[in-house]
Amino acid sequence: MKMFDNMNKIRAIAIDDEPLALDIIKDYSDKIESLELEQTFETAIEALKYMKDNCVDLIITDIQMPDLNGIDFLKILNKEPFVIFTTAYDKYAIHGYEFKTMDYLLKPFGFDQFYKAVNKILEMYQDRHVITELPVKESANNFFFVKSEHKIVKIKTDSVLYIEGLKDYLKIVTKEGHILTLMSFRNILELLPQKQFFRVHRSFIVSMNSIDCIEKNRIRIDDKYIPIGDTYKEEFFQQIHV
Repeated sequence: MKMFDNMNKIRAIAIDDEPLALDIIKDYSDKIESLELEQTFETAIEALKYMKDNCVDLIITDIQMPDLNGIDFLKILNKEPFVIFTTAYDKYAIHGYEFKTMDYLLKPFGFDQFYKAVNKILEMYQDRHVITELPVKESANNFFFVKSEHKIVKIKTDSVLYIEGLKDYLKIVTKEGHILTLMSFRNILELLPQKQFFRVHRSFIVSMNSIDCIEKNRIRIDDKYIPIGDTYKEEFFQQIHV
């Protein structure tokens, strides 16, 4: 079992309306040294209150719950933690791809399945920690670094056309090609100059310097059309003074 130091412990909460299911998750979590299950909740509403004042890296949540189900709970959040869905209903599997879901566990699941799901996140968490340790902020206007596969790649800021979210990956499209990296939109935006890059959709960041034109609710960069999401529309048009 691969373990990381305490600095890289991943903070988690679990939500399930069945107390026995929470007991199982707590028992499994206690066996993984690098995972810290901070709280458990029997309703998503209780978890929502907790997350207003607390940051977590991972949410382990059932889907079918009274009052507020797991999917609607995630839609309310303005943060992008990792997610593991647990449910007895496999018909919900497709919904996982709308979020930062690392796995989908069908009840009843064993420790081996739980460990594999959590370990994916532990490895991504370690990757992000390595990236934050790089001295990139001083040169953020000119270039930045990302981890891609087993390499750390230097990317010139002016070469980036746009960034697209692909499930758990980001595809950074440049004038020279593209790079895939395991990062969140929030983390990549911290590396980019704010005036040059703007998030226009839940799945896209664009370089303002690379925009050819805007047609209705779409941005054209070369031969790529990028949608402008309703959530980002007003702020984007304010940014370009239109």
